Amino acid sequence: MLSVQKAIQNLEAEIIVIDNNSSDDSCAMMQQRFPNVKLIQNAANSGFPKGNNIGVAEAKGEYICILNPDTVVAEDTFEKVLAFAKKQTNLGIVGCKLIDGTGNFLPECKRGIPTPWVAFTKIFGLYKFFPNASLFNKYYAQHLSENQTGKVEILVGAFMVMQRELYTDLGGFDEKCFMYSDDIDLSYMALQNGKSNYYFHETTVIHYKGESTVKDGTYMKRFQEAMNFFYKKHFKVSVFFSLFMKIGIVFFSFVKMFQGKSKPKSQPNSYILISEDEALWEKLQQKLQKNIARALLENGKIVFSQTFSKDKKVEIILDLNYLSFKNAITFLEENKNNSFTFKLLPIASDFIIGSNSSSDRGEVINL
Repeated sequence: MLSVQKAIQNLEAEIIVIDNNSSDDSCAMMQQRFPNVKLIQNAANSGFPKGNNIGVAEAKGEYICILNPDTVVAEDTFEKVLAFAKKQTNLGIVGCKLIDGTGNFLPECKRGIPTPWVAFTKIFGLYKFFPNASLFNKYYAQHLSENQTGKVEILVGAFMVMQRELYTDLGGFDEKCFMYSDDIDLSYMALQNGKSNYYFHETTVIHYKGESTVKDGTYMKRFQEAMNFFYKKHFKVSVFFSLFMKIGIVFFSFVKMFQGKSKPKSQPNSYILISEDEALWEKLQQKLQKNIARALLENGKIVFSQTFSKDKKVEIILDLNYLSFKNAITFLEENKNNSFTFKLLPIASDFIIGSNSSSDRGEVINL
């Protein structure tokens, strides 16, 4: 929320938050910390599509951005995406570059239509063995690199920008799908209406994707239902295809479920704080009971000692009272490495947050 507020400072924009009957105190926190944000509290969790449809119905802008709550945007994200969008003709949906909490690129932010063949190449991993062959590389739209803007077919619901009129014309997200294939469906409907969807690489957003869902048995069931929903809605399928897809969906959803199993968290060997706040530095050392190195910006770049060798587990804490969101996002991208983990200290907050993998729910450490 803090990053979104920063990113709309130079725009005529509104923030609408939809709460699908959260069981924690997030609504109370929203009302206390962000009293000017429009909060809609639903009495039940009716799914991602319905929640977004309710929010868009309240929106008044020419453009809308569907944005997951577990994201961090740069200060210029919306300005850059809107400038790009306004130059296009027959604009459909624009997505951007997404990374996880360790700085690694999330390939699902640009995809192809999961036709039977494309689904086959995904389920059996053929796209990994033949990344440059167009016959096998369509699932993750590998005709574009992560640092190349261009047309793609399918975008991810964590970040979607489009004209509000288009969203309305398409009927919004299909509420018959609880979640997981709603973004595929909306992207596909935009294409069917003669629009062009784009992947835009010139801004990067952190998506702590493990936060959205606990990958348990319920996840597996809903994932299967979602893929069945998309195929039944858009493809004429044979008995053979139906059987193949059923086997494939079960296999794929089991893989996804076990990817999401929590792994034991190992403690870092050393810490680095990127901040000029000495009081914060001392407070963190007391809280973590560790000696913490400190680094500062030099000519706009974060510089720290190279004595922290790559074979050590190093946790880097980024103070967003000192750094811009864009600085922090760029730093994650430039320093993605298995020996580094990252935590962010949000503006005017007394906790640090972060996630050590794309399937990890992450952690919050109160200071």
